[in-house]
Amino acid sequence: MTDQTFSAARRGVLLAAGACALVAGAGAAWWSRRFGAAVPPESAGLWSLQSERPDGGKLPMADFRGRALLVNFWAPWCPPCVEELPMIDAFFRQHGPNGWQVVGLAVDKPAAVQKFLDKTPVGFPVGILGLAGLSVVKELGNQAGGLPFTLVLDAAGHVVERKIGQITPQDLQRWAAQIRAS
Repeated sequence: MTDQTFSAARRGVLLAAGACALVAGAGAAWWSRRFGAAVPPESAGLWSLQSERPDGGKLPMADFRGRALLVNFWAPWCPPCVEELPMIDAFFRQHGPNGWQVVGLAVDKPAAVQKFLDKTPVGFPVGILGLAGLSVVKELGNQAGGLPFTLVLDAAGHVVERKIGQITPQDLQRWAAQIRAS
């Protein structure tokens, strides 16, 4: 075997190994996004978050441990966010008595959030993260930082669903059935 042939063979093996690694990484990313990473949110710091409430005071996420939880990141300037809030509120009213919790975390200035909620009140707790909320959603698996962004956690605190973009009534029904079945 000549040096040139040996070098070409080595290059081929390295390219094949690199292609396998790329496919494996892409497959793992797809699997994680498709089925939700069952990783406790502590790794992303969700439970250590404390946000301001629109009406004053703090909203510690640690208070929501131990029950099924839907966390919705939204902003008053985001049309799909605004459109889905009444649906999320109806979900909270329907499933809250069955143990579900819902938290809305707003990505905007407190005055803008309060003005919006004065016109469109919701029954679930709302916290204000400000623009820092965009880095929080990235830490929680939304690398694009898009809104709305919704997380569904089971009672053990595992993220079972992540959705970037507007949710549908079918999403809510599926999540409620999925967590009930867990």
